Amino acid sequence: MSAAPSFGQAGTGAAKAYFGRRYMLSASHRLHAGSLSDEENRNVYGKCNNPHGHGHNYTIEVLTRGPVDAATGMVVNLADLDLAVETNVIERFDHTHLNNDPLFANRVPTTENLCRAVYELLTGALPAVELEHVRVEETENNFFQYSGQ
Repeated sequence: MSAAPSFGQAGTGAAKAYFGRRYMLSASHRLHAGSLSDEENRNVYGKCNNPHGHGHNYTIEVLTRGPVDAATGMVVNLADLDLAVETNVIERFDHTHLNNDPLFANRVPTTENLCRAVYELLTGALPAVELEHVRVEETENNFFQYSGQ
């Protein structure tokens, strides 16, 4: 009979586990760089440069990492993670026009930049867990991932 696997001691820093959660939000944006002419913007961004903007139903995936807590058996408390994402990301971006958000005053609200913005907003806001990466699905075919610098 073999011995049961050892899970190690939580809090020793020896073993880390990952927990990911998905969130949904709807937002619109117009891809337009102020440093480019109107013609250059149309050539670079195509139909995404529509003056009226266009929208997406984004799926945002947040992957965290940390030791498994010995008392709870969890990497992160789900309710705490949900609260951090809701207050820092969903309330800010859901049903908005991203071009109007101050985070995009000096950067084009591409989904790459949205992904970076979500990562930046959550860095330090998560409860006692490290942020591994943020992944944003713009469509069923397009996704973007950011893990910090």
